[in-house]
Amino acid sequence: MTSRRQFLSRSGVTLMGAALASKAMALPEAQLQSSSNTAAPLQPQNGRPYNPVVTLNGWSLPWRMNNNVKEFHLVAEPVVREIAPGMNANLWGYNGQSPGPTIEVVEGDKVRIFVTNKLPEATTIHWHGQILPNGMDGVSGLTQPAIGVGKTFVYEFVAQRAGTFMYHPHADEMTQMAMGMMGFWITHPRDPSQHKVDRDYVMLLNAYDIDPGSYTPKVSTMLDFNLWTINSRAFPGVDPMVAARGERVRIRVGNLTMTNHPMHIHGHSVEVTGTDGGWIPLGARWPEVTVDIAVGQMRSLELVADAAGDWAFHCHKSHHTMNAMSHQAPTMIGVDTQAVEEKISKLIPGYMTMESSSMEDMHMPLPENTLPMMGGSGPYGSIGMGGMFTMLKVRDGLAKNDFRDPGWYVHPKGTAAFEWTGPVPEAISAPTANDTGAGTPLVVRKPQSHHHD
Repeated sequence: MTSRRQFLSRSGVTLMGAALASKAMALPEAQLQSSSNTAAPLQPQNGRPYNPVVTLNGWSLPWRMNNNVKEFHLVAEPVVREIAPGMNANLWGYNGQSPGPTIEVVEGDKVRIFVTNKLPEATTIHWHGQILPNGMDGVSGLTQPAIGVGKTFVYEFVAQRAGTFMYHPHADEMTQMAMGMMGFWITHPRDPSQHKVDRDYVMLLNAYDIDPGSYTPKVSTMLDFNLWTINSRAFPGVDPMVAARGERVRIRVGNLTMTNHPMHIHGHSVEVTGTDGGWIPLGARWPEVTVDIAVGQMRSLELVADAAGDWAFHCHKSHHTMNAMSHQAPTMIGVDTQAVEEKISKLIPGYMTMESSSMEDMHMPLPENTLPMMGGSGPYGSIGMGGMFTMLKVRDGLAKNDFRDPGWYVHPKGTAAFEWTGPVPEAISAPTANDTGAGTPLVVRKPQSHHHD
């Protein structure tokens, strides 16, 4: 992370509201993060104490205290985001990344956010889910003028309730959100012991339509996206969540795509403990293994990591766990294409007919800057997943503040599936009603007329 000193030497500064304009304020430094690695939790150095979150493949934005006001500086700007090793995308984001940095505050904090626009068009920021003055809500033309190119606006309000929130533009949002402009906002409880967990993870679900071989998303796409991502990263580029066995883990998920996502955990069940509106009372929480998260929703999921292993966590829509998916490919399963392939291969070396073999095992030449549809490397070979997929890695004895990838799980002897190499008996057909000793034949009773004399 680096600082941008004198960042606004060539930019005008517009203050929002006469009350703010009357104050003598200096811009806080704009912090920049270009690494796509998961940053360590940002421990509070001042202000009210809280238990920090961890943003997968992201970071939390530092602040400064100014007369008991917590001040942040967001910079809306073009960024280059590594979707996964081997593919970069030209996106729009904040402070060097898409999504932008997570903002962490405490219930009751007075917050001041400076927003500088370094995009090629006007923008705003809407503080999704916040209770705040109408003039701070961030809807261009309705609650404020748009933030012009090179301008800086100031938002100021009190974080009134603890919970899980987001931020994103409400100005040309079809373009700007399709380009990756979004971020997470966490308001922690005033009492750090309330809703406390051992590990608290944050992820935004987002999607892009980037043609193979290109770098920039198509912003007019409505539903037919080909990259389904967690924090603008696609598996195998998504870092795992880690936990020590017995720890309580929270996974906060926000959905800013154009469709719902049934997020599914393996090996555990979760409790839905929070929604867009706040925390769910203890007696009203419910258990799930798959939680459907609709567009614009946020959900907090909690579990006790009581089973050691590498447990998958993913969207259960199968196309959402694939990268660079082509939805126009014909189904060739069962079709003998060998003769055709031999002829075409003489003209196009390396040619392979789509779906004539497992998509997972295909190793076709790819255009530059394009991910394979699936297949991160696991301990037993290719992992047939991509897109919205990561893992919860549970280990014994993991240190409290250790968020490093512990490597692949080693299964204790006798606890892993194995290949059967013994004799295989012939299958025996199930008896039918005509077979001897098949039992009483099935009797079908047809429904009678509903009319009565």
